[in-house]
Amino acid sequence: MAQTETAILAAGCFWCVEAVFDDLIGVQSVESGYIGGHVDNPTYRQVCDEDTGHAEAVRITFDPEQISYDELLDVFFHVHDPTTLNRQGGDVGEQYRSAIFYLNDAQKEAAEKAIAAAQMEWPDRIVTQVVPATTFWQAEDYHQEYFAHNPNQPYCAAVVGPKVRKFRQKYAGRLKH
Repeated sequence: MAQTETAILAAGCFWCVEAVFDDLIGVQSVESGYIGGHVDNPTYRQVCDEDTGHAEAVRITFDPEQISYDELLDVFFHVHDPTTLNRQGGDVGEQYRSAIFYLNDAQKEAAEKAIAAAQMEWPDRIVTQVVPATTFWQAEDYHQEYFAHNPNQPYCAAVVGPKVRKFRQKYAGRLKH
């Protein structure tokens, strides 16, 4: 079995982010969860109430022989707006911040290079945080694969669906199906 690596990324609502990364060749699993806060085992309600300091994030397990960390970061910067502080569209709050939670020095260096490259494509300053990973707390079960199980839920139909369709068009050659 191939060796796997892990990436932890925050780019707004984890339902959106999980749905995008699930589709990529080389991605073995994507888990929605919380990271970067000061409360152990936070609940969705606590995170939404902005009582914990956590970001909604995804933990991606991937095969680096099929997709690189750099490629994941490229997707990351194309599927959200990294120039809005604590906000993605109508989702506002510190839990929706843009952040790369690195697990080692190589990931930190790759994140810094990816920001510099992405800045060339964005007219406003990128505000994505690059911070060391702390404990990743898996979100409640009902958040896992939320878009796949609830594509017609109003938020999914209005926000997640269009984002996923745009992603699938741009990255058509990199998709599992």
